[in-house]
Amino acid sequence: MFSNLEQTFRWYGPSDPVTLKAITQAGATGIVTALHHIPSGEVWSTEEIEKRKNVVQSAGLRWSVVESVNIHESIKTASPDREKYAENYIATLKNLSKAGINIVCYNFMPVLDWTRTDIDFRLPNGASALRFHAPALAAFDLYILEREGAYREFDRQQQANAKEYLDSLGAEQKQRLVNNIMAGLPGTKDVLTIDQFKGHLGKYKGIDADQLKQNLAWFLEAIIPEAEKLGVKMCIHPDDPPFPIMGLPRVVSKEEDLLDVINACPSPSNGLTFCTGSLGARGDNELPGMIDRLGEHIHFLHLRNVKREPDGSFYEDNHLEGSSDMYAIMKSVLKEQKRREENGRTDIAIPMRPDHGHKLLDDFSYDTFPGYSAIGRLKGLAELRGLEMGIKNTLYQ
Repeated sequence: MFSNLEQTFRWYGPSDPVTLKAITQAGATGIVTALHHIPSGEVWSTEEIEKRKNVVQSAGLRWSVVESVNIHESIKTASPDREKYAENYIATLKNLSKAGINIVCYNFMPVLDWTRTDIDFRLPNGASALRFHAPALAAFDLYILEREGAYREFDRQQQANAKEYLDSLGAEQKQRLVNNIMAGLPGTKDVLTIDQFKGHLGKYKGIDADQLKQNLAWFLEAIIPEAEKLGVKMCIHPDDPPFPIMGLPRVVSKEEDLLDVINACPSPSNGLTFCTGSLGARGDNELPGMIDRLGEHIHFLHLRNVKREPDGSFYEDNHLEGSSDMYAIMKSVLKEQKRREENGRTDIAIPMRPDHGHKLLDDFSYDTFPGYSAIGRLKGLAELRGLEMGIKNTLYQ
């Protein structure tokens, strides 16, 4: 029988309240981490890479995936200095390759890595989840950010719902909404100010989805041939949420977009991070079928589930519940593993991590990164591990 998926946990480094010891107790064997202390666009030195790798290995774990080597905004906006940042990116890939680290997750989302309006959404059982509430985002965009052109993007009913929501908030709740939305910077707990965010938005004035896709294609054409020489597998993460927000285009949101990425620079090194939560926030993304069709390009799996709501809102549900059929998703993943075994591929044990766990039990005692609690993710990993075993034994025993 072919290999199990490689079970991994995201770890934010030595300052992460979720320790490597806790991760080993959860049953993971691989670590997904990044050098978040190095600013975007700067080269990761071999010394810094080896330092992090040694910390991970000393705990009996393996640095399986880099998440993420962030792409400098100059590349996303096609600024004159983008070639310098592409060269720096390649230098980082070379240093990672020297350390034997060969899977790199990245994204091409403008400004913010992810967006949630509530990072402490309480479920009926008292657990805490992440939520994207569409009226809250509209209220922020229309009446707090007061973005130019926002009114053209929301119909009258959406505007009325947003105003009603805003009027229901006190001053402290409004500030919390701002902080939650502005907290999506890559790999950090830093929060942008409104003025800072407006400055970032200004850099994207005149950049629509077509132009952003062209900028992504330029990046791929610059990076992927070098990554292939190094044996490094690049895997793009979908947009989160997978639709335009606050006037910013999103170009990695649906199957057509994923195909555009793959076809922009065909190579074994140009692949996908298949995030079932990000892609699952759109009802028109049929996830098991997407895995069946795109599976050979998947280098990394984020397995989580969201519960979609009719107005475009969603919240992080239990891993085996929500709007996506995790049984069918896992079944498609295992079929892809079987195909790889039959085709003689060596990358059968695809790294997988439980994503965006709830805060449960003692998780409330720790100030973890939103979605990255210890017990909540342990629960998710255990559920996914059992699901994988059950399907595999049924299909292939």
